[in-house]
Amino acid sequence: MPTPAELAVEHASVRRRMAVAVADEARRAWRQVDPARIAESWIAAMARLLLLVTGAQRAAAGRSEQYLTDVLTAQGLDPAPVAELVPEALSGVASDGRPLDSLLYQPVITALTGLQRGATLDRALAGGQAALDMIVRTQIADAGRVADQVAMTARPDATGYVRMLVGRSCSRCAILAGRWYAVNAGFRRHPRCDCVHIPGREDTTRDARTDPDLFFRSLSRAEQDRVFTKAGAEAIRLGADIGQVVNSRRGAIGLTPAGARITAQEARALRNGLERGRLQPVDVFGRQLVVTTEGTTVRGEAGRLLGARENGVRADGRRYRSARIPRLMPESILQIAGRDRDEAVRLLKRFGYLR
Repeated sequence: MPTPAELAVEHASVRRRMAVAVADEARRAWRQVDPARIAESWIAAMARLLLLVTGAQRAAAGRSEQYLTDVLTAQGLDPAPVAELVPEALSGVASDGRPLDSLLYQPVITALTGLQRGATLDRALAGGQAALDMIVRTQIADAGRVADQVAMTARPDATGYVRMLVGRSCSRCAILAGRWYAVNAGFRRHPRCDCVHIPGREDTTRDARTDPDLFFRSLSRAEQDRVFTKAGAEAIRLGADIGQVVNSRRGAIGLTPAGARITAQEARALRNGLERGRLQPVDVFGRQLVVTTEGTTVRGEAGRLLGARENGVRADGRRYRSARIPRLMPESILQIAGRDRDEAVRLLKRFGYLR
């Protein structure tokens, strides 16, 4: 039987292949943008890409149930869930709670902002393409990670998870490798992060942990210099603590939980370095939480669960009804529930992520 670490690597590899395939399609779509009509031509091409990304998010999230079953079974733990994951609830919505289509429009803003700031047309379009690639890969990965977290919450024997490095990891991720986190702890990531959960119990996943020092020593000298900078790598080789070296440098910033708002680094990249417009949590009954409107109309699953009643008007003039209660993102639900698993499961059901 594969080890938990082997299962985690395979789980991540399948999701990464999904993200790469959709990112390739996104790049081809962006290359069809008319330089004279960037916004209009991208809107026309974006509809198909929205379907592809939404489908990939659903597929990435849909792998979580089997992964949790396999990885817990490999540790001799009971994989039986108390509720079933709803993959559709994690698709069509961005990590920060906004509708996915609005995030997919951001490359246009990146390109137009670049032009306004004096960039050449080729450079501005390249900036838009880079932003699109980051968006697509990150949103698919985030949907999968949040699905793992939700599915984990529904399994009593999964009391937490160990963070595992996959692929060409950066220094920020390297120092977090092998750490144990409670089931309600958000998975901190940066754009295009490849790290994964190994769910289980603290005392049964100890052999599956990854050691940051072993990771450092597994790299060639050139790779050590690339990942940790020449000065940082030399300090580590001379005996400095790897965590202290990384945390003292700018490369240590920029990690935020999947299922929450986008990182400051990600937001700046989408706005060509501008600081304005960063998304913030909203006040919900006196607490600062990340919410989404996705799925809260009367036609949506969350809208049905939340009792959609309020009338609204679409851009085309058609009326709809939406829920009075904001729909919380999974990250905020786990924040509210704390270590109360029963409350977390109840809220995840209430907001349509479990059934």
